[in-house]
Amino acid sequence: MQRTRLSTLFDNTQTRLNEVFSNPWRRISLSLISLLLGFFVGQAVSTTAGQEAYWDITIAVFLIFFTETVSRIAYRQIQQLKKSLWLDILNIFKIGFVYSLYLEALKLGS
Repeated sequence: MQRTRLSTLFDNTQTRLNEVFSNPWRRISLSLISLLLGFFVGQAVSTTAGQEAYWDITIAVFLIFFTETVSRIAYRQIQQLKKSLWLDILNIFKIGFVYSLYLEALKLGS
């Protein structure tokens, strides 16, 4: 890849973020924020999709595609022993998202 100012900026930003979040407490707090944000987004999506009945199937297809894609990428990287911060955060976001949809299904089923 060619070294441009933009690629240098992205590389420097990624390096600094990795240095900041190498502290375990910061990484745990970022993971917790990601989990809670995923839970919030899942609640918001299920609420707004439930209001408009004709969006249910379309949104369900996109959500399944999102969760399966994130799972495939995240767990393939784990098998190759490459741990990246953004991938861990995205996977934890997905876990919160799926958990909130599961709780919504339990609330609607009872």
